[in-house]
Amino acid sequence: MQSISNYQEKISSHFALLALNKEPKNLYEPIQYILSLGGKRLRPVLTLMAAEIFDADYTKALSAATAVEVFHNFSLIHDDIMDDAPLRRGNETVHEKWDINTGILSGDAMLILAYQFFEDYEPKIFQELAKLFSKTALEVCEGQQYDVDFETRVDVTIPEYLKMIEFKTAVLVGAAMKMGAIVAETSEENKNLIYDFGLNLGIAFQLQDDYLDAFGNPETFGKQVGGDIIENKKTYLYLKAIEFAQPEEKEQLLHLFSIQPNDNTDKINSVKNIFNQTGASEATQKAIQDFTFSAFETLEKMNISSDKKMILKAFGEKLMNRNV
Repeated sequence: MQSISNYQEKISSHFALLALNKEPKNLYEPIQYILSLGGKRLRPVLTLMAAEIFDADYTKALSAATAVEVFHNFSLIHDDIMDDAPLRRGNETVHEKWDINTGILSGDAMLILAYQFFEDYEPKIFQELAKLFSKTALEVCEGQQYDVDFETRVDVTIPEYLKMIEFKTAVLVGAAMKMGAIVAETSEENKNLIYDFGLNLGIAFQLQDDYLDAFGNPETFGKQVGGDIIENKKTYLYLKAIEFAQPEEKEQLLHLFSIQPNDNTDKINSVKNIFNQTGASEATQKAIQDFTFSAFETLEKMNISSDKKMILKAFGEKLMNRNV
Protein backbone atom coordinates (compact mmCIF):
# COMPACT_ATOMS: atom_id res chain seq x y z
CA MET A 1 0.00 0.00 0.00
CA GLN A 2 1.14 3.53 -0.76
CA SER A 3 0.30 6.98 0.51
CA ILE A 4 -2.50 9.07 -1.04
CA SER A 5 0.09 11.54 -2.35
CA ASN A 6 1.98 8.68 -4.05
CA TYR A 7 -1.17 7.51 -5.81
CA GLN A 8 -1.90 11.11 -6.84
CA GLU A 9 1.57 11.38 -8.36
CA LYS A 10 1.07 8.11 -10.28
CA ILE A 11 -2.27 9.40 -11.64
CA SER A 12 -0.75 12.77 -12.62
CA SER A 13 2.15 11.08 -14.43
CA HIS A 14 -0.27 8.75 -16.20
CA PHE A 15 -2.51 11.62 -17.35
CA ALA A 16 0.51 13.57 -18.60
CA LEU A 17 1.24 10.68 -20.98
CA LEU A 18 -2.31 10.28 -22.33
CA ALA A 19 -2.32 10.56 -26.12
CA LEU A 20 -5.01 13.21 -26.63
CA ASN A 21 -3.03 15.55 -28.88
CA LYS A 22 -4.94 14.75 -32.09
CA GLU A 23 -7.35 16.19 -34.63
CA PRO A 24 -9.78 17.86 -34.70
CA LYS A 25 -7.98 20.20 -32.31
CA ASN A 26 -11.17 21.95 -31.16
CA LEU A 27 -12.56 18.63 -29.91
CA TYR A 28 -9.47 17.36 -28.07
CA GLU A 29 -7.88 20.57 -26.76
CA PRO A 30 -10.78 21.24 -24.33
CA ILE A 31 -10.46 17.64 -23.07
CA GLN A 32 -6.73 18.09 -22.47
CA TYR A 33 -7.47 21.43 -20.80
CA ILE A 34 -10.04 20.17 -18.26
CA LEU A 35 -7.89 17.13 -17.42
CA SER A 36 -4.80 19.33 -16.98
CA LEU A 37 -6.54 21.37 -14.27
CA GLY A 38 -5.92 18.48 -11.91
CA GLY A 39 -7.91 18.77 -8.70
CA LYS A 40 -7.67 16.25 -5.85
CA ARG A 41 -8.23 13.28 -8.22
CA LEU A 42 -9.80 11.48 -5.29
CA ARG A 43 -11.80 8.97 -7.37
CA PRO A 44 -8.97 7.48 -9.45
CA VAL A 45 -6.81 7.35 -6.32
CA LEU A 46 -9.52 5.22 -4.69
CA THR A 47 -9.52 2.84 -7.68
CA LEU A 48 -5.75 2.30 -7.36
CA MET A 49 -5.99 1.99 -3.59
CA ALA A 50 -8.81 -0.57 -3.78
CA ALA A 51 -6.85 -2.70 -6.25
CA GLU A 52 -3.90 -2.87 -3.83
CA ILE A 53 -6.19 -3.45 -0.84
CA PHE A 54 -7.17 -6.68 -2.62
CA ASP A 55 -3.58 -7.65 -3.48
CA ALA A 56 -3.33 -6.52 -7.10
CA ASP A 57 -0.60 -4.25 -8.46
CA TYR A 58 -2.00 -0.72 -8.79
CA THR A 59 -0.78 -0.53 -12.42
CA LYS A 60 -3.45 -3.08 -13.38
CA ALA A 61 -6.10 -0.58 -12.29
CA LEU A 62 -4.72 2.49 -14.11
CA SER A 63 -7.06 2.18 -17.11
CA ALA A 64 -10.13 1.81 -14.88
CA ALA A 65 -8.96 4.76 -12.75
CA THR A 66 -8.51 6.83 -15.92
CA ALA A 67 -12.06 5.99 -17.04
CA VAL A 68 -13.42 7.16 -13.68
CA GLU A 69 -11.54 10.47 -13.82
CA VAL A 70 -12.39 11.16 -17.48
CA PHE A 71 -16.09 10.50 -16.74
CA HIS A 72 -15.99 12.75 -13.66
CA ASN A 73 -14.51 15.60 -15.69
CA PHE A 74 -17.03 15.05 -18.49
CA SER A 75 -19.79 15.55 -15.91
CA LEU A 76 -18.08 18.73 -14.66
CA ILE A 77 -18.00 20.27 -18.16
CA HIS A 78 -21.73 19.67 -18.58
CA ASP A 79 -22.55 20.73 -14.99
CA ASP A 80 -20.68 24.00 -15.57
CA ILE A 81 -22.75 24.66 -18.69
CA MET A 82 -25.97 23.97 -16.79
CA ASP A 83 -24.87 26.23 -13.91
CA ASP A 84 -23.40 28.88 -16.23
CA ALA A 85 -20.29 28.68 -14.03
CA PRO A 86 -17.38 30.96 -15.02
CA LEU A 87 -14.65 29.15 -13.05
CA ARG A 88 -13.57 25.58 -12.39
CA ARG A 89 -10.60 24.97 -10.06
CA GLY A 90 -9.76 28.65 -10.30
CA ASN A 91 -9.59 28.60 -14.11
CA GLU A 92 -12.03 29.41 -16.90
CA THR A 93 -14.62 26.71 -17.52
CA VAL A 94 -14.51 24.96 -20.90
CA HIS A 95 -17.65 26.67 -22.23
CA GLU A 96 -16.26 30.08 -21.23
CA LYS A 97 -12.81 29.47 -22.72
CA TRP A 98 -14.29 28.06 -25.93
CA ASP A 99 -18.11 28.08 -26.26
CA ILE A 100 -21.17 26.06 -25.21
CA ASN A 101 -21.24 23.87 -28.33
CA THR A 102 -17.60 22.93 -27.78
CA GLY A 103 -18.32 22.11 -24.14
CA ILE A 104 -21.21 19.82 -25.11
CA LEU A 105 -19.32 17.99 -27.86
CA SER A 106 -16.00 17.63 -26.00
CA GLY A 107 -17.95 16.38 -22.98
CA ASP A 108 -19.74 13.81 -25.16
CA ALA A 109 -16.38 12.63 -26.51
CA MET A 110 -15.06 12.23 -22.95
CA LEU A 111 -17.93 9.92 -22.05
CA ILE A 112 -17.06 7.70 -25.04
CA LEU A 113 -13.34 7.86 -24.23
CA ALA A 114 -14.09 6.72 -20.68
CA TYR A 115 -15.64 3.50 -22.03
CA GLN A 116 -12.66 2.92 -24.33
CA PHE A 117 -10.28 2.64 -21.38
CA PHE A 118 -12.13 -0.51 -20.27
CA GLU A 119 -11.07 -2.16 -23.54
CA ASP A 120 -7.63 -2.72 -21.95
CA TYR A 121 -9.13 -5.56 -19.89
CA GLU A 122 -10.00 -9.13 -20.79
CA PRO A 123 -13.68 -9.74 -21.71
CA LYS A 124 -14.89 -10.93 -18.28
CA ILE A 125 -13.43 -7.94 -16.40
CA PHE A 126 -14.38 -5.55 -19.23
CA GLN A 127 -18.01 -6.67 -19.01
CA GLU A 128 -18.14 -6.28 -15.22
CA LEU A 129 -16.52 -2.82 -15.33
CA ALA A 130 -18.74 -1.59 -18.17
CA LYS A 131 -21.91 -2.85 -16.46
CA LEU A 132 -21.05 -1.05 -13.21
CA PHE A 133 -20.00 2.05 -15.12
CA SER A 134 -23.26 2.25 -17.13
CA LYS A 135 -25.37 1.89 -13.98
CA THR A 136 -23.29 4.55 -12.20
CA ALA A 137 -23.28 7.02 -15.11
CA LEU A 138 -27.08 6.85 -15.36
CA GLU A 139 -27.44 7.38 -11.60
CA VAL A 140 -25.17 10.46 -11.78
CA CYS A 141 -27.48 11.90 -14.47
CA GLU A 142 -30.51 11.12 -12.30
CA GLY A 143 -28.85 12.84 -9.33
CA GLN A 144 -28.12 15.91 -11.43
CA GLN A 145 -31.76 16.06 -12.53
CA TYR A 146 -32.97 15.79 -8.92
CA ASP A 147 -30.62 18.67 -8.07
CA VAL A 148 -32.10 20.79 -10.87
CA ASP A 149 -35.67 19.88 -9.84
CA PHE A 150 -35.00 20.83 -6.22
CA GLU A 151 -34.12 24.40 -7.22
CA THR A 152 -37.79 25.17 -7.91
CA ARG A 153 -39.34 23.04 -5.17
CA VAL A 154 -40.19 24.21 -1.64
CA ASP A 155 -41.10 20.77 -0.28
CA VAL A 156 -37.79 18.87 -0.59
CA THR A 157 -37.41 16.28 2.19
CA ILE A 158 -34.25 15.06 3.92
CA PRO A 159 -34.56 11.53 2.39
CA GLU A 160 -34.96 13.07 -1.08
CA TYR A 161 -31.90 15.25 -0.55
CA LEU A 162 -29.83 12.28 0.65
CA LYS A 163 -30.90 10.27 -2.39
CA MET A 164 -29.88 13.18 -4.64
CA ILE A 165 -26.36 13.43 -3.20
CA GLU A 166 -26.02 9.64 -3.19
CA PHE A 167 -26.67 9.57 -6.94
CA LYS A 168 -24.94 12.82 -7.90
CA THR A 169 -21.77 12.27 -5.86
CA ALA A 170 -21.53 9.10 -3.79
CA VAL A 171 -22.23 6.38 -6.38
CA LEU A 172 -19.13 7.39 -8.36
CA VAL A 173 -16.99 7.13 -5.21
CA GLY A 174 -18.42 3.67 -4.52
CA ALA A 175 -17.96 2.61 -8.16
CA ALA A 176 -14.38 3.91 -8.23
CA MET A 177 -13.51 1.61 -5.32
CA LYS A 178 -15.46 -1.35 -6.67
CA MET A 179 -13.63 -1.04 -10.02
CA GLY A 180 -10.33 -1.52 -8.22
CA ALA A 181 -11.82 -4.60 -6.55
CA ILE A 182 -13.07 -5.94 -9.92
CA VAL A 183 -9.62 -5.53 -11.49
CA ALA A 184 -8.11 -7.34 -8.46
CA GLU A 185 -10.64 -10.17 -8.98
CA THR A 186 -11.54 -10.39 -5.31
CA SER A 187 -14.72 -12.07 -4.00
CA GLU A 188 -18.22 -10.75 -4.78
CA GLU A 189 -18.67 -10.02 -1.08
CA ASN A 190 -15.52 -7.90 -0.97
CA LYS A 191 -16.56 -6.05 -4.15
CA ASN A 192 -19.94 -5.18 -2.67
CA LEU A 193 -18.52 -4.21 0.72
CA ILE A 194 -15.90 -1.85 -0.77
CA TYR A 195 -18.70 -0.29 -2.84
CA ASP A 196 -20.78 0.29 0.31
CA PHE A 197 -17.71 1.71 2.06
CA GLY A 198 -17.20 4.19 -0.79
CA LEU A 199 -20.89 5.03 -1.04
CA ASN A 200 -21.20 5.98 2.63
CA LEU A 201 -17.92 7.91 2.53
CA GLY A 202 -19.18 9.72 -0.58
CA ILE A 203 -22.36 10.83 1.20
CA ALA A 204 -20.32 11.97 4.22
CA PHE A 205 -17.97 13.81 1.86
CA GLN A 206 -20.83 15.72 0.18
CA LEU A 207 -22.45 16.60 3.53
CA GLN A 208 -19.06 17.86 4.67
CA ASP A 209 -18.88 19.94 1.48
CA ASP A 210 -22.29 21.43 2.30
CA TYR A 211 -21.11 22.25 5.81
CA LEU A 212 -17.80 23.75 4.69
CA ASP A 213 -19.57 25.85 2.08
CA ALA A 214 -21.17 27.74 4.96
CA PHE A 215 -18.60 27.36 7.74
CA GLY A 216 -15.29 26.62 6.00
CA ASN A 217 -12.17 28.76 6.22
CA PRO A 218 -12.15 31.09 3.18
CA GLU A 219 -8.36 30.81 2.95
CA THR A 220 -8.34 27.01 2.65
CA PHE A 221 -11.77 26.10 1.23
CA GLY A 222 -10.81 26.92 -2.36
CA LYS A 223 -14.09 28.53 -3.35
CA GLN A 224 -16.39 31.25 -2.09
CA VAL A 225 -17.72 30.50 1.39
CA GLY A 226 -21.50 30.94 1.43
CA GLY A 227 -21.90 30.10 -2.25
CA ASP A 228 -24.82 27.73 -1.57
CA ILE A 229 -26.54 30.42 0.52
CA ILE A 230 -26.11 33.01 -2.24
CA GLU A 231 -27.63 30.55 -4.74
CA ASN A 232 -30.50 29.66 -2.33
CA LYS A 233 -29.54 25.96 -2.45
CA LYS A 234 -31.61 23.68 -0.26
CA THR A 235 -28.74 21.79 1.34
CA TYR A 236 -28.87 19.44 4.33
CA LEU A 237 -28.09 22.43 6.58
CA TYR A 238 -31.04 24.38 5.17
CA LEU A 239 -33.48 21.44 5.38
CA LYS A 240 -32.49 20.71 8.99
CA ALA A 241 -32.86 24.40 9.88
CA ILE A 242 -36.37 24.43 8.38
CA GLU A 243 -37.20 21.25 10.34
CA PHE A 244 -35.94 22.62 13.69
CA ALA A 245 -36.78 26.33 13.33
CA GLN A 246 -39.25 28.26 15.45
CA PRO A 247 -42.00 29.94 13.36
CA GLU A 248 -40.24 33.32 13.26
CA GLU A 249 -36.87 31.72 12.37
CA LYS A 250 -38.51 29.68 9.63
CA GLU A 251 -40.19 32.78 8.22
CA GLN A 252 -36.89 34.67 8.23
CA LEU A 253 -35.03 31.78 6.57
CA LEU A 254 -37.68 31.39 3.84
CA HIS A 255 -37.46 35.13 3.18
CA LEU A 256 -33.65 35.09 3.01
CA PHE A 257 -33.79 32.19 0.53
CA SER A 258 -36.18 34.13 -1.72
CA ILE A 259 -33.96 37.18 -2.28
CA GLN A 260 -30.83 37.96 -4.29
CA PRO A 261 -29.29 41.13 -2.78
CA ASN A 262 -26.42 42.94 -4.48
CA ASP A 263 -24.28 42.52 -1.37
CA ASN A 264 -24.71 39.05 0.16
CA THR A 265 -22.67 39.59 3.33
CA ASP A 266 -25.65 40.23 5.63
CA LYS A 267 -27.64 37.41 4.05
CA ILE A 268 -24.82 34.89 4.55
CA ASN A 269 -24.27 35.92 8.18
CA SER A 270 -28.00 35.87 8.99
CA VAL A 271 -28.47 32.40 7.46
CA LYS A 272 -25.41 31.02 9.26
CA ASN A 273 -26.79 32.37 12.55
CA ILE A 274 -30.07 30.53 11.93
CA PHE A 275 -28.16 27.34 11.06
CA ASN A 276 -26.38 27.60 14.43
CA GLN A 277 -29.38 28.70 16.52
CA THR A 278 -31.67 25.94 15.23
CA GLY A 279 -29.11 23.18 15.76
CA ALA A 280 -28.88 22.49 12.00
CA SER A 281 -25.08 22.88 12.09
CA GLU A 282 -24.76 20.30 14.84
CA ALA A 283 -27.19 17.92 13.11
CA THR A 284 -25.19 18.14 9.88
CA GLN A 285 -21.94 17.36 11.68
CA LYS A 286 -23.63 14.36 13.32
CA ALA A 287 -24.88 13.13 9.93
CA ILE A 288 -21.32 13.37 8.54
CA GLN A 289 -20.12 11.30 11.48
CA ASP A 290 -22.96 8.75 11.12
CA PHE A 291 -22.29 8.06 7.42
CA THR A 292 -18.55 7.83 8.09
CA PHE A 293 -19.15 5.31 10.87
CA SER A 294 -21.49 3.34 8.56
CA ALA A 295 -18.57 3.12 6.14
CA PHE A 296 -16.32 1.88 8.96
CA GLU A 297 -18.85 -0.84 9.90
CA THR A 298 -18.50 -2.41 6.44
CA LEU A 299 -14.74 -2.70 7.00
CA GLU A 300 -15.31 -5.18 9.81
CA LYS A 301 -17.04 -7.56 7.37
CA MET A 302 -14.33 -7.29 4.71
CA ASN A 303 -11.97 -10.22 4.19
CA ILE A 304 -8.72 -8.22 4.35
CA SER A 305 -5.94 -7.78 6.91
CA SER A 306 -6.30 -5.51 9.94
CA ASP A 307 -3.53 -3.28 8.58
CA LYS A 308 -5.50 -2.63 5.40
CA LYS A 309 -8.66 -1.95 7.37
CA MET A 310 -6.72 0.63 9.37
CA ILE A 311 -5.49 2.31 6.15
CA LEU A 312 -9.07 2.64 4.86
CA LYS A 313 -10.29 3.85 8.24
CA ALA A 314 -7.52 6.47 8.44
CA PHE A 315 -8.49 7.66 4.97
CA GLY A 316 -12.14 8.01 6.05
CA GLU A 317 -11.18 9.88 9.22
CA LYS A 318 -9.01 12.26 7.21
CA LEU A 319 -11.96 13.03 4.93
CA MET A 320 -14.28 13.56 7.90
CA ASN A 321 -11.88 16.01 9.53
CA ARG A 322 -10.91 18.00 6.44
CA ASN A 323 -11.37 21.77 6.29
CA VAL A 324 -10.92 22.18 2.53
